[in-house]
Amino acid sequence: MILVTGGAGFIGANFVLDWLSALDEPVLNLDKLTYAGNPENLAALQGDARHVFVQGDIGDAALLPQLLAQHQPRAVVNFAAESHVDRSIHGPEDFIQTNVVGTARLLQSVRAYWQGLGDAERAAFRFLHVSTDEVYGSLGPGDAAFTETHRYEPNSPYSASKAASDHLVRAWHHTYGLPVLTTNCSNNYGPYHFPEKLIPLMIVNALAGKPLPVYGDGQQIRDWLYVADHCSAIRRVLQAGRLGEVYNVGGCIDEHIGPHGLHSSRQAVQIAEVAAQIRIVTARRHQFTQRCQTALQFPANLTVFAKQQNFHDGLGCRSYCLATQSRYAPLCTWATQSGCARYHCTVLRMPVSKVSVGRQPSSCSILRASMA
Repeated sequence: MILVTGGAGFIGANFVLDWLSALDEPVLNLDKLTYAGNPENLAALQGDARHVFVQGDIGDAALLPQLLAQHQPRAVVNFAAESHVDRSIHGPEDFIQTNVVGTARLLQSVRAYWQGLGDAERAAFRFLHVSTDEVYGSLGPGDAAFTETHRYEPNSPYSASKAASDHLVRAWHHTYGLPVLTTNCSNNYGPYHFPEKLIPLMIVNALAGKPLPVYGDGQQIRDWLYVADHCSAIRRVLQAGRLGEVYNVGGCIDEHIGPHGLHSSRQAVQIAEVAAQIRIVTARRHQFTQRCQTALQFPANLTVFAKQQNFHDGLGCRSYCLATQSRYAPLCTWATQSGCARYHCTVLRMPVSKVSVGRQPSSCSILRASMA
């Protein structure tokens, strides 16, 4: 069994579903069920004895030892985090409490559990911490992409809190010997994406006839990673990653989603032919990260993980069928349709010929995990 924290959120739920579709190993799923956590993301696992869900907080110093002792997981995969930049600007304390204090308490509970294991179990145990490339800051137009050795330069309370959590994980490894792994990913997109984030927000607003907000000068560039590819990469790192190492996981986009920063927004809504709804929102005092791109440069003795989904296909498939999430039900009348393209045709009264579902997926190396 493995313990997954934050397993009812966007990436965490996708990971749990991906894990149980690929493996028979059970999952203990701990999630606080804040606004972004939704148990309906996991509806497909109802009645599945391999999935044990517990509502709780990673910072609960009484609950964690109890769960660890009862279920005896061989690994912990930590997704639990507050993760929205704008929310962190308006309410940074929630991010510090969850991402910093919560991570520290989780590490303490896991360390005590790990130290009590037998020799073989202790040697095989892993703690995998899922983080973000936003800890590296922002790139200029001519800068090389982020690597694992790039210095930390967080620019928002969110990225600063995740940077702090990364440092705590590293410290618990070097101080106590806890067998840790860290992944830093680029922007994810895909099924169950909470609609405060750019791509689902554009689609939901487009369908509702609302403005499509783009911050600042509209020149921001992001590296987009399909969530299923991210989940596969995490499984690979958990399986073969070298203890104490950091692994960047990027979308490795083979097409530039600029040069105009509005391009990804238009990609998200072009099927609905509502790109004219885009509205520029005046930037706040803080500077928006202009460019994020994650490089994938690892030593030669590493095993290659192959990306399966490119950006255009990810938007053209069923990625944003949110009908399984009841809170979005008024916007999700397409639940019984066979895919996004059919849905858009039905709701927007558009002929199928106007719907583009992209090209065939390209192959791209997005992660190399050490076999050492």
